[in-house]
Amino acid sequence: MTTPVTIVGAGLGGLTLARVLHVHGIPATIYEADPSAETRTQGGQLDIHEHDGQRALEDAGLIDAFRAIIHEGGAASRVLDQHGTVLLAQPDDGRRPEVLRGDLRRILLDSLPAETIRWSKKLTGVVPLGDHRHELRFADGSTLITSLLVGADGAWSKVRPLLSAAKPDYVGTTFIETYLHDADERHTAAAEAVGGGALFALAPGQGIFAHREAGRVLHAYVALNRSAEWIAGIDFMDAAVATARIAAEFNGWAPALTALITDGEIPPVPRMIHTLPNDHRWDRVPGVTLLGDAAHLAPPAGEGANLAMFDGAELGKAIAAHPGDIEAALTVYEAALFPRSASAAAGAHLILKLCLGDSAPFGLVDFFNGALEG
Repeated sequence: MTTPVTIVGAGLGGLTLARVLHVHGIPATIYEADPSAETRTQGGQLDIHEHDGQRALEDAGLIDAFRAIIHEGGAASRVLDQHGTVLLAQPDDGRRPEVLRGDLRRILLDSLPAETIRWSKKLTGVVPLGDHRHELRFADGSTLITSLLVGADGAWSKVRPLLSAAKPDYVGTTFIETYLHDADERHTAAAEAVGGGALFALAPGQGIFAHREAGRVLHAYVALNRSAEWIAGIDFMDAAVATARIAAEFNGWAPALTALITDGEIPPVPRMIHTLPNDHRWDRVPGVTLLGDAAHLAPPAGEGANLAMFDGAELGKAIAAHPGDIEAALTVYEAALFPRSASAAAGAHLILKLCLGDSAPFGLVDFFNGALEG
């Protein structure tokens, strides 16, 4: 008899784990802090890779549902300099199809029995009880004892301290998120600059990343290499002041690019980039493990969601392959997790450096053209 699995976090990784376990007839319950699936937006577009994200969806029996939500042409990409000159344009070759994170999460949610997820369960702490057992304590005052706990609770995981003393560190880069709606009618110059897929407009220390999403939406992340103190000095509660302060850092850039900052239709939202060490790992602790950002938080480079889903699928399959021997399952899972995570994290840091380092934008062009290895 396989031990029921307790999962903290209803992100893509936790949901994939629950779905793969469900396919194998293994009971699992997810505890999620949000009150419902509709509580907050789920971010932008994701490119789902053949070797990890798509494999996880195959294991979950959801590859056909995934194909039905693909944004055709969304994986096209172009690299521009700060003057708007196109340095590289690549078409969508179909290998890494794009989907909205919210749509992907929805097909995972719909694939699970309704009772799988317990909403409004914000974890405040976990206490080891010995004999593989842990007590979960929630903000509503309730508690739960489990013999198999999986932390899928993201960057600031409450489960991670059971395994590791590592904490996320700020890497010196912040992304400021903006949205432009009805782009082809209302923001024609910006829409033309972005094109049909992803835009990388780059210079050393700063850049604008944008994506055309379904519904004529341009979703942008304005990147700056700045200290935490510099970011803290901006009053993001005052949208006009914050927008003007960020736009001032892009003085001299092409107006079609700076429109992605100044014409944003929501207040700008700062996303400070934190990471765990590339080689983050832990000694085996009975009855508990991690997946996704809780295990291997890295800079955003297109791998995070894919790895989280792959982690979930691999863990689910390991549990199914070792009925009655959870420690063997977790040992097998972590033995593959650690080198996979370290390699992906190193690659993500390289991409961030190519985008915003001294070689920008030409380092990224060379990378896309295959002139660089890694």
